[in-house]
Amino acid sequence: MHPRPTLRHTLLCAAVAAVLSGTAFGQATTGRIAGSAPAAAGETVLIEGSNGIVREVQVDPRGRYSADALPLATYKVSLKSNGNVVDSRDNVTLRVGAATDVSFAPAAASAQDAQQLDQVTVSATQLPKIDVATVASSTVITAGDLARLPLQRSAEGIALLAPGASRGSTSFKGAMGNTLVSFSGSSVTENAYYINGMNTTDPLSGFGGITLPYGAIDQQEVLSGGYSAMYGRSDGGVISQVGKRGTNEWHAGAQVLWEPDFARASARNITYGHGNPHPPGTIVQRNDRNHEWTSTVSAYAGGPLVKDKLYAFAAVEMERSEGNSIGDVNHAYDTKYTYKDPKWYGKLDWNITDSNILELTGVNQTHRTNGNKYDYDYQTDEVGDFANTDSTYKTRAMVYVAKFTSYITDDLTLTALYGKSKLTYYNEPPDTGVTGPFIGGLNQQNPALNGGTPRGNGQTLDTIDNPDHESTNRNLRVDLNYRIGDHSITAGIDNQDSRDIDDGTTIGGDGYELWYGHQDPNLNISDSPFVDKPANYPGGGTGYFAYIRHYNTLASVRVKQRAQYVMDDWQVTDRLLLSLGLRNDQFTNYNPSGQPYLNLTKPQWAPRLGFSWDVNGDSTMKIYGNAGRYFLAMPASVALRTSAGSLATNQYFTYTGIDGNGLPTGITYIASSTGGAVSPNGEYGQPPDPKTVSAKNIKSEYQDEFILGMDQQLNKEWIWGAKATVRKLRNALDDVCDNGAITRAAVAQGADIDVVTVGSCYLSNPGRANVYQLKKEGGGYYDVTVTNADFGFSHLKRNYYGLNLYLSHPFDGKWAAKIDYLYSRSYGNTEGQVRSDVGQGSVSASRDWDYATLMDYANGYLPNDRKHQLKLYGSYQLAAEWLLSANVTVQSGTPKSCLGRYGANESDPSGYGSYYHFCFGEPSAYGAKGREPWQQLVDLNVEYRPLWADRKLAFNVSVFNVLNQQRAEQRNPVSGSSKSINDGYNQVISYTQPRYARFGITYDF
Repeated sequence: MHPRPTLRHTLLCAAVAAVLSGTAFGQATTGRIAGSAPAAAGETVLIEGSNGIVREVQVDPRGRYSADALPLATYKVSLKSNGNVVDSRDNVTLRVGAATDVSFAPAAASAQDAQQLDQVTVSATQLPKIDVATVASSTVITAGDLARLPLQRSAEGIALLAPGASRGSTSFKGAMGNTLVSFSGSSVTENAYYINGMNTTDPLSGFGGITLPYGAIDQQEVLSGGYSAMYGRSDGGVISQVGKRGTNEWHAGAQVLWEPDFARASARNITYGHGNPHPPGTIVQRNDRNHEWTSTVSAYAGGPLVKDKLYAFAAVEMERSEGNSIGDVNHAYDTKYTYKDPKWYGKLDWNITDSNILELTGVNQTHRTNGNKYDYDYQTDEVGDFANTDSTYKTRAMVYVAKFTSYITDDLTLTALYGKSKLTYYNEPPDTGVTGPFIGGLNQQNPALNGGTPRGNGQTLDTIDNPDHESTNRNLRVDLNYRIGDHSITAGIDNQDSRDIDDGTTIGGDGYELWYGHQDPNLNISDSPFVDKPANYPGGGTGYFAYIRHYNTLASVRVKQRAQYVMDDWQVTDRLLLSLGLRNDQFTNYNPSGQPYLNLTKPQWAPRLGFSWDVNGDSTMKIYGNAGRYFLAMPASVALRTSAGSLATNQYFTYTGIDGNGLPTGITYIASSTGGAVSPNGEYGQPPDPKTVSAKNIKSEYQDEFILGMDQQLNKEWIWGAKATVRKLRNALDDVCDNGAITRAAVAQGADIDVVTVGSCYLSNPGRANVYQLKKEGGGYYDVTVTNADFGFSHLKRNYYGLNLYLSHPFDGKWAAKIDYLYSRSYGNTEGQVRSDVGQGSVSASRDWDYATLMDYANGYLPNDRKHQLKLYGSYQLAAEWLLSANVTVQSGTPKSCLGRYGANESDPSGYGSYYHFCFGEPSAYGAKGREPWQQLVDLNVEYRPLWADRKLAFNVSVFNVLNQQRAEQRNPVSGSSKSINDGYNQVISYTQPRYARFGITYDF
């Protein structure tokens, strides 16, 4: 036998991964195989997959070939000359959205070579470490990674491995109870979720999306920027999951996981954030008596129904948690709860012909919660009798996806996808057995009237969601790719329709809420709308008051999104790839009457420009970059508060007594601008004219992003890289409620103020001039331009910059590791669609920009800012039977803020209480009070696969937060005033999760 020489890549060979194969597309579900081969007549490359896919492509006159849009699988790649196989490579595994280089040395191919394979050489002994065909910034986690690493079993838990991804505020949850993620400073509602190419983002508010059972994930791609014009509707990050599929061999397996309560550390209690009037260390919420255990059972099976033609894969998962949770001192109940989270996933793959493939996907996910409440005594630390049942929630999602791929020719590929999802949101309120309203703010009752102990009526029923609520989402994509010369041109459409059906919330109990409050008695409760001082009324001399709250929303609304795009991946030279794209998005939001109140259908051009330079010509070093604009639509739920006639009013009064059920006596109503109940946002229940809901010249939210990066292969085992990212939020949508400024501008522009109606809040582009339509008596509208100066606003700002450095050792059968360091800053005067600092989840209807006074001195470090992030994860095959793995995160804390009443005299000019950027009379920007402490989170896993079970059986133990480091993640910034400090000010909202362990048994066959 003659030894096979080792040949280095030629420049031509190295560029093949990019040539004619296109860049990596965000949210892709397929991969590509490309390479070089001897430039000789009659040469082809045969590609055979474990999924029955067979493609044979020509080698062009320059010795290059490419096979695009290949489903994820293991492939055998063979070089053929005159119909005979002269060399092959087996076990080629694809990476989603990327090109895999399989190149053959330029040796003569002949029939003799087919008989003497040892005379033919392969140009490289292993796959290239660097994909020079992509300009995107993505992190791909494979099923093998998921099996090795200690991770939380969720799409978000996986996404946290990506640089720039950090856990969002615990104030926000997805529809399935999942925690959320912030990417590069963006708010948690600005992300997009995909399953097998179908957009599964929450259509109501953008809080997360539908995801796969953990064991059904083949690969999860996390994109933090730079994706192509094929995709949009995100200015945060993208979580794209590709599910497993059947192959020509049957495989099945099962897993049992257990997180016992005995292996869970006690959680830290939450104490009052300041010592007055409470002694230091006084507990406001007891957590060390909380307990929980979780079990998960999952199974899968997949294989051929008809070999080489029809394949099936199915996976099921059932997670169940039971435990208890003690409420705070104002809601002193011990709730015994049960969570049930079943999921299933099914996929059929039909190879109709060698050129046509049909894929059918079904996903079901359910989140159900229920429980019982028992009395709890904070003084004696004892659990008492049964009080009432807790609310029962059951959210269920069903997703169907059909995808057709046709390889019309070697150069022309068509893909078409249609998907539909339906979510139902069932809510069964508890039978409390208690009459009377829900009473809030018990800690702000006048202690002189309750004997020093807060009095309540035991009513736990607050608001009730409509139990018939559901939503639907439809997604249609058609993409056509044509390769000609050095160009790969793709064009297509991306359409989406979302409906929010019978969505609404009202107040339970007696149909209203009762809230107690306390403030400086000589300050107005609200200046706009006017509510008088408590001191002017009986019982209010010490600043104690109360108010009755009414709230009601019910509507069915719709959002229609359309997009068209075209892009060209141009291989300018063998080393330089340019990705040139242009996308046009259109968004229309409809009110309950089917009328558009937000009609953004004029061209919204989103250019995407990227490049990849193979510096050395051998795929060992690349420099890449991209610049892009990304538009974001308004989700469906925005209409509930802006165009559906919602009701949200407060009626204030003082009192001189409190009865045994916590209800005030001796009531005197406080004078107000309406003579009764007031609404700071003007929500009095009347549906507005759709033309007056938003500014006439309103534009969509969009963000510009710029990335420059470098990847280099140090040797065959190590690669490193660096990436700089800059993001600028150029435009946002939020409600503006300063009708006084609008009225003044209308008068200045000649409007007869007696014949026009000035609304309360308008959807606007804050920080820009807006044109509002004021309805005239008798018909018609008057256009009023209100400038930024008229409102007194500063310009909108949310800027992000980051520098990421990484070092990686890909898995070589023995060990793998990756270390990422990110230095970043996120600063400005607006977080985005929601506010994490105060847990306000009203998308694009936040307190920001309602009035100029709320934005004064806001500019600072925003709530999702993490200055330093260090992430290290990897695995080590200690012995044939033993595997060790770890996941370590070290990061600086989030900014701390202080919000209070306005100005040095601590007034309330806009009626928002203590939500101005002042702290006890002094200006206080976002992040002005320092930072929460650093976090050092260490997760470890050990796995044992005995040889006596042919390594099909595995036992593993994962321990999360090994150091049991429970550090504060977020605090309450609402301070009150210097004469009446808010009880909750500086109180910890959440700590990091205590240490816990997960035990597992897995069997695969």
